[in-house]
Amino acid sequence: MPHYHTLGKIPHKRHTQFRKPDGSLYAEQLFSTEGFSNDYSLLYHNYPPTQIIKTDTPQNVQPVIAEEKMLQHRSFEGFNIKPEKDFLLSRKPVLVNSDCHIVLAAPQQSMGSYFYKNADADEMIFVHEGSGVLKTMYGEIDFGYGDYLVIPRGSIYQVHFATENNRLLIVESFSPIRYPKKYLSKYGQLLEHSPYCERDIRTPKNLQTHDETDDFLIKTKKKGMLYGIHYANHPFDVVGWDGCCYPYAFSIHDFEPITGRVHQPPPVHLTFEANNFVVCSFVPRLFDYHPDSIPAPYNHSNIDSDEVLYYVDGDFMSRKHVTRGMINLHPAGIPHGPHPGAVLKSIGAKQTNELAVMIDTFHPLQLTTTALEIENDGYVMSWAE
Repeated sequence: MPHYHTLGKIPHKRHTQFRKPDGSLYAEQLFSTEGFSNDYSLLYHNYPPTQIIKTDTPQNVQPVIAEEKMLQHRSFEGFNIKPEKDFLLSRKPVLVNSDCHIVLAAPQQSMGSYFYKNADADEMIFVHEGSGVLKTMYGEIDFGYGDYLVIPRGSIYQVHFATENNRLLIVESFSPIRYPKKYLSKYGQLLEHSPYCERDIRTPKNLQTHDETDDFLIKTKKKGMLYGIHYANHPFDVVGWDGCCYPYAFSIHDFEPITGRVHQPPPVHLTFEANNFVVCSFVPRLFDYHPDSIPAPYNHSNIDSDEVLYYVDGDFMSRKHVTRGMINLHPAGIPHGPHPGAVLKSIGAKQTNELAVMIDTFHPLQLTTTALEIENDGYVMSWAE
């Protein structure tokens, strides 16, 4: 839950008359991803956000599953995803289950002719390459290399890129993406032992109110279908809002690593959590300082979760032949650990400059046809001496 925030003009009390200079009423909207039972925001529009003027024929954008069941380690070259001009066409699901979709994208152009709404899923967009501005009905968020953009489901947005060379890792979550409970006080404040705090969270700013009537296309995804819904008013016509449900940014470079005398387990890297999966950040850090420590991770059994590692930058002492944008999948049911030679090589090392994003899912992931197109063959045998 982001902390309480407000921008623009709002009335003294909620659900009361809030009038424009000409005496007419602003249109109040409650925005929440969990009905009336959890975090929400109240937005005040120049026009009711309900005025649909036409709809387009929906398109099927459901991922095409290539393998539903498997039990072997897999590896994929994420940067082999070919760039595409359009933001939505560039999004390629590679690993999916009923809790989340893991998507790669290499968009070249900003969204100009349409807006986007994911009505199914919260989105976490990790910016591997590129920069720009996320424009929403809540305001604007500047983004760049290493930023997580967390966007609640149902938020209307546009992404404006500063360059053509953009690489994104996107997680679509069918439950709210939250701060981990272990980092929060019972009243919702990030605690002292948390690896980040509210100062690190970048909230929307520069609220732009568009008082425009025309034909505005909002491409809306719902249950694997993309609907073109045309509205009579600009969706960013909000004059003010407040609450705790809104998009925000957090930089992986602001994640403060937790270290110890001996190797620390993956939960110390925990960054976000949702229903049946978590997201972790591996960042540059000092290694363990026990005189007999082994910095390389120990072998561990994957019995209850699929582990996905997305390599961003730096050196990875536990893996051979790692490339930027590579995804390694270690499925539940078989153990995994450092590649041969990595344990001995790590002894005496003082620090690592690795940068990676890990996604652990507690239900098995399925591979899409796109995943097979970018697979590194033979990865499962790479532990052979």
